[in-house]
Parts: sequence; structure tokens; C-alpha cells
Amino acid sequence: MPDTAQIKPADTNAGNAMGVMELIQTAEALKSSGQEMSAIALYDQFVANNPDHPLLYALLFNLGVILTDARDLHRAREVMERVVEIAPDFHSVYINLGRIYEGLGDNAQAVITWNNLASRLNQLNGSALKHKTMALNQSARVLEGAHQDEAAETALRISLELDPHQREAMQHFIALRQRQCAWPIVLPFENMTRDNLLSGISPLSIDAYTDDPMFQLAVSYHYNLKDVGEPVGEIITKHWAARNGKKTANTQQKIRIGYLSSDLREHAIGHLMYEVMGLHDRSKVEVYSYYCGIATDDAIHNHYKETSDHFIDITGMDDVTAARRIADDGIQILIDVNGYTRDGRVKLLALRPAPVIVNWLGFPGSLGSPYHNYIVADDWVIPAGDEIYYSEAVTRLPCYQPNNRLRIVADTVPTRAEVGLPEKAFVYCCFNGTHKITKFTFDRWLEILARVPDSVLWLLSGAETSHGRLKDYAKAKGIDPERIIFAAKMANAHHLARYQLADLFLDTTPYGAHTTCSDALWMGVPVLTLSGRTFASRVCGSLVKAAGLPDDLVCTTVEDYIDQAVALGRGNGDLAAYREQLLANRMTSTLFDTTKLVKHLEDLYAGMWQDCLDDKLPQPDLSNLDTYFEMGLKYDHEGVEVQAIKDYRGFWQERLAQRHAYRPVPYDNRLWKKPD
Repeated sequence: MPDTAQIKPADTNAGNAMGVMELIQTAEALKSSGQEMSAIALYDQFVANNPDHPLLYALLFNLGVILTDARDLHRAREVMERVVEIAPDFHSVYINLGRIYEGLGDNAQAVITWNNLASRLNQLNGSALKHKTMALNQSARVLEGAHQDEAAETALRISLELDPHQREAMQHFIALRQRQCAWPIVLPFENMTRDNLLSGISPLSIDAYTDDPMFQLAVSYHYNLKDVGEPVGEIITKHWAARNGKKTANTQQKIRIGYLSSDLREHAIGHLMYEVMGLHDRSKVEVYSYYCGIATDDAIHNHYKETSDHFIDITGMDDVTAARRIADDGIQILIDVNGYTRDGRVKLLALRPAPVIVNWLGFPGSLGSPYHNYIVADDWVIPAGDEIYYSEAVTRLPCYQPNNRLRIVADTVPTRAEVGLPEKAFVYCCFNGTHKITKFTFDRWLEILARVPDSVLWLLSGAETSHGRLKDYAKAKGIDPERIIFAAKMANAHHLARYQLADLFLDTTPYGAHTTCSDALWMGVPVLTLSGRTFASRVCGSLVKAAGLPDDLVCTTVEDYIDQAVALGRGNGDLAAYREQLLANRMTSTLFDTTKLVKHLEDLYAGMWQDCLDDKLPQPDLSNLDTYFEMGLKYDHEGVEVQAIKDYRGFWQERLAQRHAYRPVPYDNRLWKKPD
């Protein structure tokens, strides 16, 4: 075999004489060295000179892969279609060809291709099983992206019936059912038990499933263990660059902070953090932004580039390369603004790219990881005494959520008639995603509508299946389904403008409004919330309080929530005064004082770095979380709402005692403490 390092881009005549293995190895070496065009030319020449070669289908497949990587999708499609003609039983080509169709925007043909493969694989040996489940999962992913949720769910169900141990498929299956309001969410089926399905739930889905902070922590821990897994590469233990701090004019150390996020763009988080980078005091901190999201050139993304001292796109870097870059930049405190959300880089964090790692804003709860040292919250989101439900050390701001005071609102406000609302009805609205609407929440809303006859419920549109289910459910409960009205999704500026048509925002639980709450409050719409015990259920209450509204709008019992909503809907409350107060205090309330929030953040960062220098950096407490996870699976969260349990700690301690009697549970610092 020739030395591939010596092959020049134009030196492809060897394709006439070399054998298949030599061809593949040489082409791979060319591709790895960035000479994709030379690798393509090498394959082209061999194929042209060997049209009857018995392995022609495999060589064409390899050529199609390189063309796909080179983004020459039209030619890649032609090559892969030829493979199908030559070798229709070569299963891998269908997977890749479907992805090429998807890349070309032909999602329908992609799904047809994958379904064709699935239908061909009736004899399920090991290889066929793998390819069939892969085809079904690819179809489900594309269908989900096209909002064909019912078809996507069906594809995933078939895939899981074939192989019930696919964790990613389980996560998407549950998320799809939540998005469709398909109650009960965790529904067993052939080869899939309830416990097994629930064991695959994602940390984001569990936030919308149950108000059980102990179980949520255990789910995060289990997800980190099973889905994030062990880091690939050497863990960074000597943060030499981070130890060499920069000095300001007054010799005070300048802390290098890094924000790691896929959402510094047109995204809810991108809107919330819009002012943060620019408001940091450069005499105290140096700001690095590490972007790991989709390619974009939107105005918000460019704003982050302009307001960060250093903006580094690490999307194309592997975890080891990105971690080394962050460490070499001397980052002292790395703030994870993703957690377990789409495009997050938690596995990168497992390499410890900075001596201090913080969980803030992106994920509403504890990450249950061994490498996040702190979580940023506030006194309402995590009240004193609730630190036991978090593996990270809890630090607090006056209000944990930043806000963009520069947000753009459309000048034109539509009329009620233009958006399908009755002119004189009392309009309750909730613009949370449909995945946050549980059966318990919807039952409360229907009771409110029943007790306030001249009222409607204005919801953000979702999948058509969810619209139909909610309307049918309302009808079965005696509520005219026409009183449930869906607002079409639109650009953010126009979405904000239409908030003014609503009278009162009704929050969901256990996953409440976050960005949607601050949007409503910014637009002067009062918000009524029901705070539970979990982080996700308490954020809205924190925002309402920080906006200066009365505590009466932050309920802690179901009865108070319903009664207060009814009273306000029937005119027994001064909503007009609330509106005036919100609009008058927009620039001065704690919720929208982003300058103050950033200053407090810097104080927190200074304390964290001092803890690190003093060797007092808190280490995550992960004790007994496997036991809490196992026990949480056994409870029927959709049968009896955990939020309704009065003595939550007693509820857990009783179950722990029962478990301890037959299988001893080690004592911990949470709910199972050693008796005095």
C-alpha cells in the first residue's frame, strides 16, 4: 500500500490498478486529510473502469457517503439510488438515502425510503432488527419535525415493540405523547412495561410529568449515567491557564467566565440573555461565549458576537478539542446554559474544561451530574430547606431569570376578531407549549370555564392531534369546545403584541411558564400561577413576585388557584390596576432590572472562584439516587398527583422505611436520615 501522506490531490490514476481494500484505505486517508475531491475522483475512476465488479455496490455506497459529507447531495442521491438498483437487499443504503432526501428537503420521500426498508425486513435476525428499528426511528424523527406526531408515535411504538431497550426512542415516544396531550402519557404496550417505559423518560419530560423533586433529581442522575455516560478522552485535572488570573488596574483579579450554550440566537434563552454579555463589568470579568448550536446568522446571534469579549463557535469541535480550547483559554468559571436540552454539550463538561462549572438558566432543575458544582436560583425557585433536592450547591439571585428590556414588539395590535376571539368574553390565555398541559391542569381550567360562563381559553397552537384531543375532552366534560381557541404561531414581535388581547394568563403545573411568563408580564398581562415543589413549577411564581404583583397571584394550593382564577374572571379583582402597575414598573421592577441581576451574578462568580482558591469548592452529592429512581418509578404519578400530597417528605420517608425493612437503604443527607 502506498504512503497515503505522500498522495497528491491529482495523483488518482492509481485507481486503475489498486485493489478494493487499497482503494478504500487510500480514499479514507485522502478524506481524513481534507482531500475529499481527490477521494471522490479515485472512486469515480475505479467505478468507471470496473463496471461489473462484484463489490461495485459497496464502492458506490462509500462514494455516496463522501459526497454526502461534501454536501453534494444531488449527486449523492444519484449514486445511492444506483446502489438500490444494483443491491436492493443492501440495507444500509436505505438509511443513508433517506437522510439525503431529507437534506434535499424531500421529507416525504425520506419517510417512504425508510418505510420501504422496514417493510422488506420481515425476517428479524440481528442485522435486520438493527436496520428496521433504525429506519423506523429515522421516519419518526422526520415526521416529528413535520408535526405529524401521530404517525411519528406509531413508528416509535413499532420500533420499541421490536426492541424495548432503546432509550432515545423511549424519550421521544413519551415527549410525543406529552405534546399531543395523549393521557395517560406513560402507556404500556406489547413488550413494553410501564416501569421500563418510564425509566427511559428524559429530564425535560419528567419536569412536565410530575411535581416530585426527589424523583426528578434521580431521573437527571440516571440520564447522566445512562445517556451522557463516561467521557471520551482524558479528564482535565490541572487547570494551569485558569490559575493565572488577569489583573485590573487596581490589581484585583479579573475572572474569566465562559457561557456555554447552543441558544445564543433566535431562541427563548437567546431572548432572555440578550443584555447579559454587554452588561458585565469588564473590570471584574472577561466574557467568553462558547456557541454549540445550529448555524445561523440572525440578529440575536450576531448581537452575542458583538457583546462578548470572545465568541468561539465550538459546534464543529469534538468534545476533547472543545474542552482543551476552553481550558487553554483559562476559563475559571464555565456556565452551562443548556443542561439536558437540545444540542447541549454535557459530555464535554465531563472532561472538566474549567475548575468551576455552574448550572444556570437553560435547564429548570438539578442535573444530577458529578461535575456541576453550583446551580443558580433564587429564594422562591429553591426555598430554604429544599437544597436536598439538588446535587449542586445552591446559590441565589434576587430573581434567577434575566430579561431583555430591548425586546421588539410589533406596532400593530390585532383585534380580537382577527385572531378568532369573542369581543366581550373574558379571555384566559396560556401560551406554554402543549407538552406542559397535563390532565390535572386541564381539568382545573375546565372547572374555571364552567364557573365563569362568559370566558374562553386561548392556547398556543400545537399539533392538530392535541387540538382535537383537548376539544373532545372539554366536550366530554360539558364545556363547549368552541371556547377552546388556538393561537397560530408567529414571529416573536407579533406574538408579543397580541398578548394585550388577553385578560389573565393561567399557568400550567408542574412545568410552568418561564419565558412566556416574563413575556406576558412585560406586555402588562397579569399571571396567575400554582407553585409546586419543583424548580420548573416555581419559576413562574418567582417572576410574578419579582414583577411586583401581589402574592395572591402566586397560589400554593389547587383550591386557591381555581378560586382566584374564577374571582378574577367574574370581575372580583382589579386586573386593570395590575396592568397599570406592570407597565409603570417595567424598567424598575426586580424582574426587569437586568443590570442589577448581572451585578449580583458577578458577586456570585467572585464567591465561587474564592471557594475554588480556598479548596472549598462544593462537590455534587449523588448518594442513594439509584434507590430514589427505582422507588419513583413505582408511584402512579398520573393516577394521584404528587403536588396534592400534603406531607411530601413524610410520603417519601414512609416509603423509604418500607423499602428499608426488606432491603436496607444507606442513610443520606436528604430524606432518609439516620434517626437521632
